[in-house]
Amino acid sequence: MTSRREPRLADAAEIAADHGLTPARITGLYTGRVQNTASKTFPEPVDKRGRARLWDRAEVDEWFAHRAPARLAEHTPPALPPETLLNAADASRYLGYKNSNQVTTFVRDHPGYFPEPDVVEEMGTAENPYRRQLWKVQTLQEWMATRPGSGRRAGARKAPPLPQVPVDGDPEELLGASQAAALLGFKSINSFSSSLSQGNLPLLKETDSLAQNAGRQNGRRRWTRRRILEQAAQRSTR
Repeated sequence: MTSRREPRLADAAEIAADHGLTPARITGLYTGRVQNTASKTFPEPVDKRGRARLWDRAEVDEWFAHRAPARLAEHTPPALPPETLLNAADASRYLGYKNSNQVTTFVRDHPGYFPEPDVVEEMGTAENPYRRQLWKVQTLQEWMATRPGSGRRAGARKAPPLPQVPVDGDPEELLGASQAAALLGFKSINSFSSSLSQGNLPLLKETDSLAQNAGRQNGRRRWTRRRILEQAAQRSTR
């Protein structure tokens, strides 16, 4: 007899990161499932983590695979040189969002979901300083092309696979987010970052090092393989 598959569970934040949405949108798809016009209604949760609903990831992925293409999938960004820098409002419009504050909302409310800015300019005065964040068109294109979920534009690139990371390597080796995501069994760097920001990976709240390279790598977090594997063991016992 074939054993029953143990579902891989995910909360709204993790599903949102996988499918290029926000946790509030996932909750809305569930609570509005009766009025939903998709081929079938959004799946029912199968468990809970505290007050958070947990879904069978495979069921949700199947639902999205049959969902009608999203509005943003039909958006064609204007032709701009890849090195062009756009502020948050211009980036929102470039990506096809009606709300010019959408990118700002992503950065403020959903850490890890949207790419870090390529350039940060210190503006204003000593008494009233502020920072202006800028993204390259190439960075925005890469984000659009690698967002998981249905409705990708024809010809868009698939999300790059997470690296192969050996479990039995040096326990004190410092690993980055993509390597941590792979060791923890996440499907993408976005779902890992979202889960981290939601407090679901408490052992990784503290970092073991910060990369000090130039450019977009500045301030990237690093953890030892030992810490990541301890977190993986804790997740497996839930």
